[in-house]
Amino acid sequence: MTGDRPIDFWFDFASGYAYFAALEIEDLGRRVGRPARWRPYTLGTAFKATGSRGLSSTPLKRDYARTDWHRIARLRGVPFALPDHHPSVALAATRVFYLIDAQDPEAAKRFARALFDAYFTRGIDSGNLEHVLAVAAALGLDTDALAADAVAPDIKQKVKLISEQAVALGVFGSPFFFVDDEPFWGWDRMAMMEAWIGRGGW
Repeated sequence: MTGDRPIDFWFDFASGYAYFAALEIEDLGRRVGRPARWRPYTLGTAFKATGSRGLSSTPLKRDYARTDWHRIARLRGVPFALPDHHPSVALAATRVFYLIDAQDPEAAKRFARALFDAYFTRGIDSGNLEHVLAVAAALGLDTDALAADAVAPDIKQKVKLISEQAVALGVFGSPFFFVDDEPFWGWDRMAMMEAWIGRGGW
């Protein structure tokens, strides 16, 4: 395995399990000596390919997921408050992320972490461009430029193609990780992924 290759971290901004993964992926990367490459995509693209529905749109699974998210938050000692409008279609957040990422990937990561926090602790809407730009503004980013660029055809097409690329790679959930082409699905596979990296696979 190649130690300098990144951990690809695919996620949807409205995914509860991705929120917890976002809190942990950078520390995991430091422990194993791998950078994390953050790759938001639209989970709806995967649902169309698989014929499935999101947890929060599926009876029984929805109630279990909400119980589980609160349980994880208590276990990890982190804040969590599911927005009343959950799940949002996070196109605005995803487009703004890639606009920032094109200029400064580290700033894009800071934006993503702040967006997750704003959605899952303060209830902002990751599909509302004004809400998303407010998160960016709090980080000192140029929201005038972002506001104009986020509605341009180029970024809309880019996010569409990235989401299609994710599905072509085999991504069907959130969070989803690749390490040296080895796939791991779910927050609860992060410990296994760390062991895989440490042992060089098995």
